[in-house]
Amino acid sequence: MRRNIIRKISRWVLPLAACAIIAIAAVKATEAKQNLEFDADRTPITRNEGVYLSYSSVVKKVRPSIVSISTSKTIQSHSTFGDGMAPFGDDLFRRFFGDRGFGSPQQQTPQKRTGLGSGVIVSKDGYILTNNHVVDGSEEIKVTLNGSDKEYDAKIVGADSRSDIAVLKIEAENLPVATLGDSDLVEDGDVVLAFGNPFGVGQTVTMGIVSATGRNNLGIEEYENFIQTDAAINPGNSGGALTDAVGRVIGINTAIYSRTGGSLGIGFAIPINMAENIVKQIVTSGKVIRGYLGVTLQKLTDDLVEGFELKGKSGALVTEVREGSAAEKAGIKAGDVIIAVNGKEAKDSASLGLMVAGLAPGESATVRVIRDSQEKDITVVLDEWPEGLDRYGSSGSSPASPTGGIIKGVGLKEITPDLRSEMQIPDKITGVFVSEVDPESAASGSGLMVGDVIMECNGRSTKTIEELKSALAAKNLRTRLLVYSQSRGVTRFVILKK
Repeated sequence: MRRNIIRKISRWVLPLAACAIIAIAAVKATEAKQNLEFDADRTPITRNEGVYLSYSSVVKKVRPSIVSISTSKTIQSHSTFGDGMAPFGDDLFRRFFGDRGFGSPQQQTPQKRTGLGSGVIVSKDGYILTNNHVVDGSEEIKVTLNGSDKEYDAKIVGADSRSDIAVLKIEAENLPVATLGDSDLVEDGDVVLAFGNPFGVGQTVTMGIVSATGRNNLGIEEYENFIQTDAAINPGNSGGALTDAVGRVIGINTAIYSRTGGSLGIGFAIPINMAENIVKQIVTSGKVIRGYLGVTLQKLTDDLVEGFELKGKSGALVTEVREGSAAEKAGIKAGDVIIAVNGKEAKDSASLGLMVAGLAPGESATVRVIRDSQEKDITVVLDEWPEGLDRYGSSGSSPASPTGGIIKGVGLKEITPDLRSEMQIPDKITGVFVSEVDPESAASGSGLMVGDVIMECNGRSTKTIEELKSALAAKNLRTRLLVYSQSRGVTRFVILKK
């Protein structure tokens, strides 16, 4: 049974079979050149029940600002095999690259790999918005304007792999510029048009509707807030425009959800408001700078909502506050539930991360939290996002007698120097070590695992088994544990089920 696969939608073509590995680059930057002003129209679209018989006027308006992008780089071709199979037996190889080069073993030799994508002109003097994965690692980039055979050499002004945005520059003047819309005003059911160069057949437009907004947790990019559409998007559409019904760009086509590599009616676009902010930073300062709060977050579940006595699942639970961070300085604590930033609702950890990342380091932000069932506003002066940081037999008591059945089905040990050394528990982590969990127990069903360290219980520190026992007895409601996960190196909350 084939798995559904989310694919970025640029297209690569090889003369010989080669392994298509696309490296995600860090932010590439050149020196700042100018302030970039966009042609934008933020007025809401008129929504009615009328039927449009043609979108030709919209297509004529948008097409001149859409470009085709071709790239190339040198790679080492891989050996092929006598049974005609691609390396690793991957049939995706044939799906994208055909049967050329299969059949007999060959030496690894330098080969030129070419790729196709699309882009959107955002300034008259040649700045072009596209996807990072379209141009990443390319040695040569060519841009072709709509209706022209002339190719322009393009250079990468800068790129941001975390959001999959890149900015190119060609030497040209008086270019047709796309009009940008307001992606925050987009609603499910709005008619949209997708522009690009799918499969290299030439510039194409398809029509559909907005299926959903705010799609995240898809594992495509680090920062995700996608517009989902059923407008046909295929390889080569990457970096092209998703527009509203009057031709304003509301998104940049980025990925598809597909079994075959072609469109199945589930496409994703980066909202233009998010892309615009990133492009401006790249052009004006040469890099993307994001705000940093300094907390680890956990998604709210029904158990956590009940355990923290919350009214709903909106918000993000703070499980760890990093030492010296903006959050620690402001007084945010583990166990706080962040529900808004600067008055804007944080629906979940993904939306909260996007809001904070969109703010500038040094900027003051009002963070609203729920603490002990009470809402509280905390002013935080944000830090800058640290480079390289990604978003996630021994001595001691035996589990049976010293724990005395404190947590049914769970063996506990106090952390001794020998146990800390053996289990490689960080020095800053203090608590009670979980040495055994009955897989049939309620604790196991709650998510407590062997190797966890119980740091807090019901808001009270639990450095010893006696402290844990006392904290467990202090509350008759569902027990709330703050635990350190040794296997993942993160802290999280566990609500013990009875």
